[in-house]
Amino acid sequence: MSDPRVAVVTGASSGIGFACATTLAAAGMAVIGTGRDAGRLSALADAIGDPDRMATLAVDLTDDDAPQRIIDEAVSRWGHVDFLINNAGVGSPKPLHETDDETLDYFLDVMLRAPFRLARDVIPHMRPGSAIINVTSTFAVVGGLRGGAYSAAKGGLTALTLHIACQYGAQGIRSNAVAPGVTVTPMVEHRLADPGFRKMQTEMTPHTRLGRVEDIAGTVAFLCSPAGSFINGQTIVVDGGWSSTKYLSDFALTSEWVAR
Repeated sequence: MSDPRVAVVTGASSGIGFACATTLAAAGMAVIGTGRDAGRLSALADAIGDPDRMATLAVDLTDDDAPQRIIDEAVSRWGHVDFLINNAGVGSPKPLHETDDETLDYFLDVMLRAPFRLARDVIPHMRPGSAIINVTSTFAVVGGLRGGAYSAAKGGLTALTLHIACQYGAQGIRSNAVAPGVTVTPMVEHRLADPGFRKMQTEMTPHTRLGRVEDIAGTVAFLCSPAGSFINGQTIVVDGGWSSTKYLSDFALTSEWVAR
């Protein structure tokens, strides 16, 4: 392919980002995947298996030169960027009263400041028909227990998505958010080991399972496809109905209730 569509995927070394990168590559795109772990990024390159359509860059997104390094890599290889998938994130947040300034700054740096700077610097290299997709969270839609700085960062990313959609849509550059519910990834495995947390997800989700990385990657790929080309300024929630219903499982409804 002489002029492939080019996607930048952050946080591509594992979980949702890994699935997004491999799914977009399978759709014929050239992909540059970023992450902090060069070893895990090499596994991504092996999974895609096409060096002509794959590049990786080990980088800390909070570094001042990170956006320019990522964009330079993509543009030097393929001349432009068609899709930016701002996926990188961190987990294990604490509620507001337990969050110190260092944690607040780190969460905002990774999940709001870094996507802001990368989107700002990539737009000049985007052509009409391009798109920015920000991976947010149900915690940016309905709030969430223990969300703290995580909820604040993801909520800001939702607002940034709307601004980009409005400001640059007339240039042919769309922006949307994908908001996963709890998705089985290495980042949340320890949370799912907590019986209370797991009950909250399974007994309040009107579906037969928890989310999979393929669910999120498929939604991202749809937004990058011609079928998604008139969708702009939206948040697509991928959570099996957890955030939009008042569902309780039979188990939850028949369990012994303890009054407050």
